[in-house]
Amino acid sequence: MLKALIFDMDGTLVHSDPVHLQAFAEVLGPEGVVIDDVVFRNSIIGHTNESIFATLLPNHSVSEHEEFAEQKEAAFRRLATDLKPLDGLPELLDWADSKGIHVALVTNAPILNATHMLGIIGVAERFAVKVTIEDVVRGKPDPLPYLTALERLGIDARDAIAFEDSPSGMKAAKGAGLFSFGMLTGLTTEEITAAGADRTIADFHDPALWDILEERIRA
Repeated sequence: MLKALIFDMDGTLVHSDPVHLQAFAEVLGPEGVVIDDVVFRNSIIGHTNESIFATLLPNHSVSEHEEFAEQKEAAFRRLATDLKPLDGLPELLDWADSKGIHVALVTNAPILNATHMLGIIGVAERFAVKVTIEDVVRGKPDPLPYLTALERLGIDARDAIAFEDSPSGMKAAKGAGLFSFGMLTGLTTEEITAAGADRTIADFHDPALWDILEERIRA
């Protein structure tokens, strides 16, 4: 029986990728690193900051990577002031609440970003469990963040559904054994399906989502 919905954040709850791209460009431009759509899709989306800065600034030290990451996240929070929840999210969260279904967040973002973004889109109090990068020793694509959320919720993977928009996030969700929807906010149907998505949806109004939810709630 369906007991929980577990959401990634960036590109899933909110289409924040353009703001992240802008923040990366602002911080890394002076270092001679060009951040375009190709670089963003291949080296940034769904990756941890540790991985991103090691890839984009290979000649810098780990401590320098950490400093750049802090600058980038601060720039993101400064720029991310007018975000809106993905279409249908408030209605989905209301439905989950009416059915007694828990809602959880699993993100590679730091807690400061999660707190900022959830507040901006008005859903900060809706999540029973929040797993951010500080809560785990390994971020996505490792399944540990999702396994941590399941443990905190006190449920098995078969009782939850995940929502992801990136290959690394999808790998993490599927590695934890979750039925997973691929969000088409940044990738094509083919790309996110190849990463393991069980179904794909454009937003939370998509009939494909509600067919599965109604089926699971009756199980």
